[in-house]
Amino acid sequence: MSTTRSFIDGKVVSMSSTLVETISINYEDFSESFLTCSTCLCTYDGCEHTPKLLPCSHTVCLQCLTRILASATRNDEIPSSFRCPICRESINVPRGGVSALPPSFIVNQLLDLMATQRREVIPKCGLHSSQELLFCETCDTVFCVRCTEGLHGGGSDHTVIPFAVAIKRMSEILLYRANECIGKLRDADTVVSQEIRNLEQSREDVAESIERIFNEIYILIDRKKEEVLTSLNRIKDEKKEVLENQLSQIHAERSKVERDCEGLQYQMEVRNITMKINDLKSRIDGISALLEPKENSFLSYEEDDLSSTLNEVNNTLDGIVKIRTSKTHPSACIVEMDDCHLHVEVSASLVTCDINGKQCCAGGDPVSAHVQHESGSVVKCNVIDNNNGTYEIRFRPKICGEHALSVRIFGRHVKNSPMSFICDGKIPLKSVYGSKGTNMHQLSQPVDVVADNNGFVYVLDTGNDRIHKLNYDLKREEIITNDCLIGRSSTGICINESDNLLVVNWRSKFVTELTSVGEKLSSFTCTAFEEPVAVACSSRGQILIADTGRGSVFVFDNGKLVKKIGGNGQFNLLAGVTCGPNREVICADSRLQVFSQNGDFLREIYTEGKGKGRYGGIALDPHGHLLATRIERSRSFVQVFEFKTGVLLFQIECEEAKFRRPAGIAYVPDGCLVAVDLGNECLKRFRYF
Repeated sequence: MSTTRSFIDGKVVSMSSTLVETISINYEDFSESFLTCSTCLCTYDGCEHTPKLLPCSHTVCLQCLTRILASATRNDEIPSSFRCPICRESINVPRGGVSALPPSFIVNQLLDLMATQRREVIPKCGLHSSQELLFCETCDTVFCVRCTEGLHGGGSDHTVIPFAVAIKRMSEILLYRANECIGKLRDADTVVSQEIRNLEQSREDVAESIERIFNEIYILIDRKKEEVLTSLNRIKDEKKEVLENQLSQIHAERSKVERDCEGLQYQMEVRNITMKINDLKSRIDGISALLEPKENSFLSYEEDDLSSTLNEVNNTLDGIVKIRTSKTHPSACIVEMDDCHLHVEVSASLVTCDINGKQCCAGGDPVSAHVQHESGSVVKCNVIDNNNGTYEIRFRPKICGEHALSVRIFGRHVKNSPMSFICDGKIPLKSVYGSKGTNMHQLSQPVDVVADNNGFVYVLDTGNDRIHKLNYDLKREEIITNDCLIGRSSTGICINESDNLLVVNWRSKFVTELTSVGEKLSSFTCTAFEEPVAVACSSRGQILIADTGRGSVFVFDNGKLVKKIGGNGQFNLLAGVTCGPNREVICADSRLQVFSQNGDFLREIYTEGKGKGRYGGIALDPHGHLLATRIERSRSFVQVFEFKTGVLLFQIECEEAKFRRPAGIAYVPDGCLVAVDLGNECLKRFRYF
């Protein structure tokens, strides 16, 4: 019996398998041993040779018991006992005689069983009728021992069994495989039939969407048609109103002239007639203006390049409605993923293929992904379509242990889904830069590090009076030198809002601005400085200087001191300073303390670590995480906090390359952090997000 555990649809399922050994029994041997009376050697039956069970547990047929009892009779007196013919034990004769002895139920059951089973035909050799044929499983050959003269199967590497057993075994295997095929075909029938139903339903859904879209287009066209016709009617009505007004004026003038001319034929006064003539003459000049319509009847529509317009409409409609399908065959698609580490985003790659195994080159498939821990908790994941037939499945595990990734297309699993994987608790060390020395790739007393958004990391190599400019993979680009770095006393470095470097020197007490290639731009100092060791820059350009000698943080604006935080025993050996998302001031000594931009104390982070060690450097990433290096008595490590809540998310101790006095730390915009290991005089890069 063997047991295996596997994930199905994100659930752990136990499956058992059993190996069954079968034995072939010779019919004659079985009948002779169990179905034959050992006294008369006759086969048991339900008549004369009825099997009777004696108290001694032996079975003898009724005829033999009757004969034994008859031979023991003297003077017609039936004896009260007789001896078992097999074990010679004395058997008492029951009141009804030997026929009253109980039947042997086991033998009767075996008789019934054998009666229902057909006797197997033992294949015999055609030349040797008494010789049973044999089968060699190794050679897949039927043979007769006498025909081959015992030569076949003489070696130990041949497996030989009776041909009858082989036929029976192969028949059973054939039947099993046939049933298995039928079962799979039945499942295939169910799956394909369901897919046909899904296809019909998809067609209905798409057709409904197309109907809805075109109905909206029809409504829009009808609305536009109504708008154009309404505009046409409005213009017509405006023109008609002008013409009708003109026509009314014409009618009024005509009526007036007709009234004035009435009775003139009876007028005898010449003066009156002359006045009327002059009046009509003056009216004719005014009436002449009414001869031309004040408005025209012109109405038309623009038909400039109608065919081009119709083509544009057709192309627009083509863009609105596209029937999209897919040749993707889920069981031919494969999902692959790299090692999984706690809290680090994992990217699994899905490559889609058609039924012939050819990679698809277009996206748009309905890909779904599900990630589940063995405890049942679900990990949120995101599917990204690369629009080239590949997809990325990204998720971030929060618990160590076994997980299952299920990937489906069209609701069907891809080839290797669900796949199980283990998430370990390690934060991977990606690369290391430097070793102790003065050569170009070596470091001496490195204390701080910063990264810009242009692909570069800057390491303050204090002991060698220089800055190493590296790329994000910690490959050296160039070495930066400047007079402000001389004296082995530069202890802090940061990037300002102009992407220039700010370096603080505790011995000279100057803060110097350098370009990314080391050119000096400006510098300033302050009489309040005693031992400035760390520098940070806010989003508004204010410069923060942590002074461990003064136990204070000084805030400068355009080189002028504008604020001082601490100074009254608030800090103990200040080691680092940085700015929060809302211009908070975050300070590190043996604790992590947060102050408002006005210098008011807000809260303390990781209070349980108070008095157990001290911090070396701090930085804030754009995801709201506070990164800090910490040194305690027996170990050194990096801590990652959720800044908003102050909750410690996890620690990085790097078992394969232990920290010794970690110092400065910085976020690299590729999801990594870099931390200076002062004790080992190197820079370490971790993928932590």
